[in-house]
Amino acid sequence: MVSEDDPLKPHRHLHRRLDAQLDGIAEQFRELTRAQERLQGLLDAVLSISRELELPEVLHRIVTTAMNLADARYGALGVLHTSGNYLEQFITAGLSERERAALAGIEFPHGRGVLGHLIHHPEPLRVTDIASHPSSVGFPPGHPNMRTLLGVAISVRGRIYGDLYLSERRDGRPFDRDDEDIVLALAGAAGIAIENARLFGNVRDTAEHFQRLLLPTLPDLRPFTGAAVYRPAADPGRLGGDWYDAILLPDNTCAAVIGDVLGHDMDAAAAMAQTRNMLRALLYDRRTPPSDVLSQLDRTLHDITDLPVTTACLARIEPYEDRWRLHWSSAGHIPPLLITPDGRTEYLSAEPGLPLGVDAGHPRPDHTRPLPADTTVVFFTDGLVEHPDRSIEAGLTALAEIATAHADMDLEPFVQTLADRHPSDGHDDMAVLALRTPHSTAGR
Repeated sequence: MVSEDDPLKPHRHLHRRLDAQLDGIAEQFRELTRAQERLQGLLDAVLSISRELELPEVLHRIVTTAMNLADARYGALGVLHTSGNYLEQFITAGLSERERAALAGIEFPHGRGVLGHLIHHPEPLRVTDIASHPSSVGFPPGHPNMRTLLGVAISVRGRIYGDLYLSERRDGRPFDRDDEDIVLALAGAAGIAIENARLFGNVRDTAEHFQRLLLPTLPDLRPFTGAAVYRPAADPGRLGGDWYDAILLPDNTCAAVIGDVLGHDMDAAAAMAQTRNMLRALLYDRRTPPSDVLSQLDRTLHDITDLPVTTACLARIEPYEDRWRLHWSSAGHIPPLLITPDGRTEYLSAEPGLPLGVDAGHPRPDHTRPLPADTTVVFFTDGLVEHPDRSIEAGLTALAEIATAHADMDLEPFVQTLADRHPSDGHDDMAVLALRTPHSTAGR
């Protein structure tokens, strides 16, 4: 027991005050550290969202990022209809597979109840008990139990784009003012990211539409049948220079060409259009073998343009004795695929020649192959078969197997199937052109 005249009493009191002050300083330091970590998390989140260019990925990233910042178990983003009265899209995150299965067949919320309150009153909303809120209408069957809610509106160019919802902090506490502030800051950055993604999508769609306009609609090729398909690259913003053409010539032959201009931008698309149009003019003007036409095209491109390196395969299907004959020349392009009437496939591998734009004076080879009735010749670009994890030979083999399995199709669905089931990784654009000889040689 310490007596009242204990000489150490003032020192003990001073130590207690000092310990209390140190504890306070330590707590302030921890709060400062947490705030700094949260600010860094917000900065990282903004950078993460801004790196996305595809709108669906941007929207999903906004939800998951908000969940991480507020340590929420569930998150959702409701995209408003242009009327602003209800939700036309609802992106969710945090649901387990079992929870998703329980909600199978349940229509996504369109903005009734507490969610609708935020639509009509777009101020930040924090709810500690959803069921007790005046606007609550309950949850549908199978919906996971949710008690707390944090909701903020996302604006794009001054207009409410949608609402961001978070539910259930992992520590079991209600959302607080700090959660609200940091999610509000994220919502501001989210509006910019959404606008950027929409602008990028518009530019890309316009460029792709422009590129498709440069490609021809195949004319009437009777007595032959023909079909073609073009697919842009899966990677955002990658245009391309893949092109095709097929025309009937005055000397009763069908000319076909497939090509690939080096590059993945608007310049490549424009170069593709110039090359295709120039080649079509040469085909009508010159009744010469494909090698001569390609040589003249190469010289013309060299003399009057500054176009990039281009691969191409030019072919003529022409009368030959009592059947048809394929007469072709390649400028560094992948060989065409031949499909016989009984479904067998063969790549017409032969000396390819140099690509256009390499050496206009180098001689070009010609090749011929008889074609029975009902024979299909498939011309395509390397985007259909290239994959970084497989050799080009493996891609060609896989394409031949797909072609064999669907060889009895009409040409329109046939080329669509090749483009849908291609063995490539989709990093490049692709073009497919298929021609089929008539059922018989009568009346050629």
